[in-house]
Amino acid sequence: AASATTPVTGFALAATLVLCVAAATTGGAPLVLAAFRIARRQPDAGTRDPRPEDGPLRGGRIIGLLERAAVAAAILAGWPEGIAVVLAVKGLARYPELREPHASEQFIIGTFTSVLWAIAVCGIGRALIT
Repeated sequence: AASATTPVTGFALAATLVLCVAAATTGGAPLVLAAFRIARRQPDAGTRDPRPEDGPLRGGRIIGLLERAAVAAAILAGWPEGIAVVLAVKGLARYPELREPHASEQFIIGTFTSVLWAIAVCGIGRALIT
């Protein structure tokens, strides 16, 4: 539906960019938690939500927000290589911690879910502005 519209300009362009980055940044956290729940095969009813802080990698929620914001900015700026830069920096920063039990699994599931969400949201945004 977004590709069937005319490209936006002016205030609508700015609003589209801001809303896309906001949706990409904040909307990914529930999906990451759901992916962790699926990976751990925990039923919804009667259990508390698994949180990234419960695993071996600390600070994942804030890092995820920053990661999705950076990926969204890269996509909306038309610089897809920026995604590789973000993932490389994150991987290098987390490298020492990835030897702990379940850390690499948590890293991969969280990163893939987070980045795929940001790409999906900003793909719609790119369709609206081009």
